[in-house]
Amino acid sequence: MMRHVFGITGWKNSGKTTLTEKLVAELARRGWKVSTVKHAHHDFDIDTPGTDSFRHRHAGATEVAIVSDRRWALMHELRGEDEPKLDEILSRLAPSDIVLVEGYKREMHNKIETRRLEARDRTPLSTGDPHIVAVAADFAVSGESLPVFDLDDTKSIADFVERTTGLTR
Repeated sequence: MMRHVFGITGWKNSGKTTLTEKLVAELARRGWKVSTVKHAHHDFDIDTPGTDSFRHRHAGATEVAIVSDRRWALMHELRGEDEPKLDEILSRLAPSDIVLVEGYKREMHNKIETRRLEARDRTPLSTGDPHIVAVAADFAVSGESLPVFDLDDTKSIADFVERTTGLTR
């Protein structure tokens, strides 16, 4: 199955998660089945100490699935393995119309770069990444050759994502 993949990238506190959340809601409202992949640069845990699944992982299980009648989750402990490539993660996802990828600055899918005035680092990423195809900012951006959107203009950004990925009915 061909996957429509589009990324949201930017420096820390540049609005990536907020834009991703708004795009998920807008694309889902339009009837698309949306999945997301979020890259974390730090040690994270979605499990709570003391739960059965936490105890299973800490006892040495490589993978632990938690299943209920409302949702299921699969946790995989790398235990010294390399972090999987984005393509490997995408191949494990259930079919969807589009996958929004938050983070993964160095991957080769089309991305929109988020910029916020309050972000510590506002150095443009677009100058060094040919896969950044647009910018979304909460301030006026000058001298940019790419399309520039207001960070809060979710509908126009969603239109752009649909056009750029070829997402059509």
